[in-house]
Amino acid sequence: MDVHEYQAKELLASFGVPIPKGAVAFSPDQAVYAATELGGGHWAVKAQIHAGARGKAGGIRLCRTTHEVRDAAKDLLGRRLVTHQTGPEGKPVQRVYVETADPFERELYLGIVLDRKVERVRVVASKAGGMDIEEIAATDPDALLQVVVEPAVGLQPFEARELAFQLGLSPKQVGAAVKTILSAYRAFRDCDATMLEINPLVVTRDDRVLALDAKMSFDDNALFRRRTIADMHDPSQSDPREAQAAEHNLNYIGLEGEIGCIVNGAGLAMATMDMIKHAGGEPANFLDVGGGASPQRVATAFRLVLSDPNVKAILVNIFAGINRCDWIAEGVVQAAREVRLGVPLVVRLAGTNVEAGKAILEKSGLDLITADTLTEAAEKAVAAVRTTH
Repeated sequence: MDVHEYQAKELLASFGVPIPKGAVAFSPDQAVYAATELGGGHWAVKAQIHAGARGKAGGIRLCRTTHEVRDAAKDLLGRRLVTHQTGPEGKPVQRVYVETADPFERELYLGIVLDRKVERVRVVASKAGGMDIEEIAATDPDALLQVVVEPAVGLQPFEARELAFQLGLSPKQVGAAVKTILSAYRAFRDCDATMLEINPLVVTRDDRVLALDAKMSFDDNALFRRRTIADMHDPSQSDPREAQAAEHNLNYIGLEGEIGCIVNGAGLAMATMDMIKHAGGEPANFLDVGGGASPQRVATAFRLVLSDPNVKAILVNIFAGINRCDWIAEGVVQAAREVRLGVPLVVRLAGTNVEAGKAILEKSGLDLITADTLTEAAEKAVAAVRTTH
């Protein structure tokens, strides 16, 4: 789960990470009020979306007067901001963050991620702040400073101090940077985060080290014990189909292809998508109905897949173990009768109660295409799409 910049900063500040003064606003009038309350003569008005590269897309405006703050908020609120991370559809801007824009001397990069390959937390820092980490890694990989944290003891002060010195900071700035790095690590650890990025981490003229921007992502499986963080979720930033799927305990990710997939098990779903690609087609989604899918959940899955106007065929691929093929078959029949499919339907069943499942499909009278293997099912689904063009 992702959160907005201002929410990430609130969390970081609660752990002692210094941040500039700021306030969230949902209207131009609130933005002006926030700027007035913050004081000063320079403000940044930042669009709040779950994506980076906002500055390059015009989502961050520097203002010198409250009139400019009002105009910036009015222009940003209600629009869809498109960055290279959002895709062409963009993300809706429903709130802005008004922040004091104090001058600074240097921009640094600080990131903390869960490195699944080594099963450790990895701290990454760079002198090249304000740039995407991918860009830094591609143009100057030697500029990346890294520490792999030993989980038994956590990030140690000497490790943070070594990073600070490698960043070329003065002795006075090193003390502030060490405090920021250790506080950021505690926030990452204690909030069950999977990613924390402060980009840029700036050094001011009076030797303060501030988190000028912040992004955080959290482990969905740990949100049950982090209710405060779970309440920060903004559904407007997610694909509405993914939000609907979550309500029914379905795992759904929308893609850009034409063949809708309804599969049980994440591994089989990935294999199904690969086989569709191998057969010359493009999957329209990843959808795992889970191990205990009832006919009602299968019917919900059909509605979810058909909500994508790009879907030209549906492939149901079930290898039943915990699940049962007759349950899936009942769901397929129920969905086909309740929802006007309007597209070819390919069904492949295998495993528990497979004969009973096939019998239910045969007796239903539905116009569907059956297959015995995954390869056959993928090929038939691709052929069905081509016949509809």
